[in-house]
Amino acid sequence: MAGHVAAYEHTVRSTIALAEAFEAADWERPTECPGWSVRDQISHIVGVERLVLGDPLPEHTLPGDLPHVRNDMGRFNEIAVDIRRSVPGPKVLDELRDTLNRRLAELPDVDPDRPTRLPNGRMDTYTRFMAFRAFDCWTHEQDIRRAVGRPGNLASPGAERAHEILTGSLPYVVGKLAAAAPGQSVTLEITGPLRGTSHVVVGDDGRAVRTDAIAAPTVTLRMDWETYARLACGRVPAASAAVTIGGDPDLARRVLAALSVTP
Repeated sequence: MAGHVAAYEHTVRSTIALAEAFEAADWERPTECPGWSVRDQISHIVGVERLVLGDPLPEHTLPGDLPHVRNDMGRFNEIAVDIRRSVPGPKVLDELRDTLNRRLAELPDVDPDRPTRLPNGRMDTYTRFMAFRAFDCWTHEQDIRRAVGRPGNLASPGAERAHEILTGSLPYVVGKLAAAAPGQSVTLEITGPLRGTSHVVVGDDGRAVRTDAIAAPTVTLRMDWETYARLACGRVPAASAAVTIGGDPDLARRVLAALSVTP
């Protein structure tokens, strides 16, 4: 678990260091999460981590005019964000520092094998949960960096967790969401700081699995790492992303439309 904790700490500390240099206008800049500003992103990290610590969810009634809130999970996540919308950004940053210190103080005593529910709804170990926390915090760090025009950490430990989790979802994307037919296959080529190639093929039973190199895949998708992360995290529509497509255009369209796998 130590590696996942280190990745989590690295990305949260990176976010803190980034925010320490903000001017007043930076806190209000919109991000790729609809309805969320830079301050809202940091408020969200604080809210999630305090729930993990066991703090009670604040009592708060959300406004009725939040069009970006579309489901129960969205309403749940919005409470920690909305309650801090009138709080100055530096004070929210102070909360993040305090919350990180509390989390790091408790983590050495957590059983790494403790059964824990992951964001995807599955039960797994606390070790796996911390990989997801590193991934989630890194994703929000990148939202903030794009909003304020200060890129960085695209190959950080948190980015590595994001890469592993997101590419691990490809069989589900290809077989279930994109409904590829038996015998069809997809090759994803990721370029940039976290490069790599993934191959998925659908068997005769309709189940998609990772496989070794495919000589003639039905579809080839090529994009850089940041583009893939933005697509897989629902930050940009497929039609606006810089993707090179080869092979069956219909299956390619379905796969790209299905890449967003974060709740």
